[in-house]
Amino acid sequence: MSDSADITRRQVLRRIGLTALAAGPGAGLLSACATAGGGSASSTAPTASAAATSAANPFGVRAAAPLEVVIFSGGYTDAYATQIHEPLFNKTYAQSVIKHTATQKIGTQLRPRFVSGDVPDVVNNSGAETLDLVALQQEGHLADLTPLFEAPSIDDPAKKVLDTLTGGVLENSLVAGKPHVLNYTVSHRGLWYNAKLFAEKGWQVPTTWDAFLALCEQIKSAGITPFAYPGQVGPFYQTWNLLYTAAKTGGNQVLIDIDNLVDDAWRNPAVVQAVTAWADVQKRFGDKAYFGLDHTQTQLKQLQNKVALYPCGSWIENEMVKDTPAGFEYAVMPNPNVTATDKMPPEAFFVGVGENFFVSAKGKNPAGGLEYLRVMLSKEGAKGFTDKTKNLTVVNGAAEGLDLPPGLRSAAKVQDAAGRNIITDARFEGWYKELFDYSQAQTNSAMAGRITPEEFADRMQKKADAIKKDSSVSKQTRSV
Repeated sequence: MSDSADITRRQVLRRIGLTALAAGPGAGLLSACATAGGGSASSTAPTASAAATSAANPFGVRAAAPLEVVIFSGGYTDAYATQIHEPLFNKTYAQSVIKHTATQKIGTQLRPRFVSGDVPDVVNNSGAETLDLVALQQEGHLADLTPLFEAPSIDDPAKKVLDTLTGGVLENSLVAGKPHVLNYTVSHRGLWYNAKLFAEKGWQVPTTWDAFLALCEQIKSAGITPFAYPGQVGPFYQTWNLLYTAAKTGGNQVLIDIDNLVDDAWRNPAVVQAVTAWADVQKRFGDKAYFGLDHTQTQLKQLQNKVALYPCGSWIENEMVKDTPAGFEYAVMPNPNVTATDKMPPEAFFVGVGENFFVSAKGKNPAGGLEYLRVMLSKEGAKGFTDKTKNLTVVNGAAEGLDLPPGLRSAAKVQDAAGRNIITDARFEGWYKELFDYSQAQTNSAMAGRITPEEFADRMQKKADAIKKDSSVSKQTRSV
């Protein structure tokens, strides 16, 4: 390997978080799982020792091959894996021993393993310590999911798996132009509140910013903190909130430009205006004590009616199910419009796919990993997930007949009202993890008043420009 190639590769490893490991004891193990150059690594799952393929076994899974699954045990816990998906896999492959690991520290646990080459077969890459997907792809660690999407559906072999899924799954699976990531859930993100408290107080859901500020005054007068977000282990909730407000003002093109690293995308007036509006809310109606709390601690405060409005996703209801008192009923509202000339209407709402899974191309059983995801995408697998987590999946029709909780019913109602006025996902979170991590620190600084909204935009743009100029970072693009 040339010196220049090694430097480039070290830049990639730095973004995965592995350079310290590569330079220290065990560095000799690195070559066992590395590919020269780092930028054109193949991510096609190996087929050595595979069984014969058939409609029932499209990937050639060996019946007795063990499978290792790592699940992020956060708001969804890991019961859906141990009680639904893994038993369904073993229903067909009874001889396969599944090694199950649950963790809230995906990065801490898995980074050393991606150095050594001892990688799990299926990874639920979620939580505060997600792995850098683009860097993993450059190192050849992500299996191509094209065979999965093209495979026969378990429920109807006449249909491809992709044809049974909601829109946006394929588009959001792409890394370096190929599908490498399965986003499994449909999520709704907005401002969550206690519907019973609102009904008791006679508070109305606002659609304009003036009405929103008036509501905050009413809430404050009732002795409740109107708005809070977790400054520790969760500031990205507010980063999302800022961006979705910017999208309502300037349209989805604001987010598309940010993702595409377009010059001055972060300096778009809609972004500055969104940061200005929310920094003002934090100053007037927030409490700096929440900067020192994590998401669970902040959410407990909301359940105690000490916080009224909380920016989050639809997983919150299941995450807090054991602590939710009888007098609390989750509901969600769209972000109010900041201006009268916003490009998106008041009912515009974020609906996206998320909770990503990948198969390790260099794992011991990549064929089994693909089959595990196919099981997840069966109606039985998806329905079981929704039943356990109270969150919808990307599998069409899988939630039919289920008794959904009030928060999810509220989200579905808001989604119906939005129609096609859907706020798109900001994909730089997965494409440029360094930029996303940086955005969280800047969000806290702007909300705390340590920097101005303009300084927030400038700092984010400088960071985006640096990533754009970094030849070791694989660039991604989107049109919608």
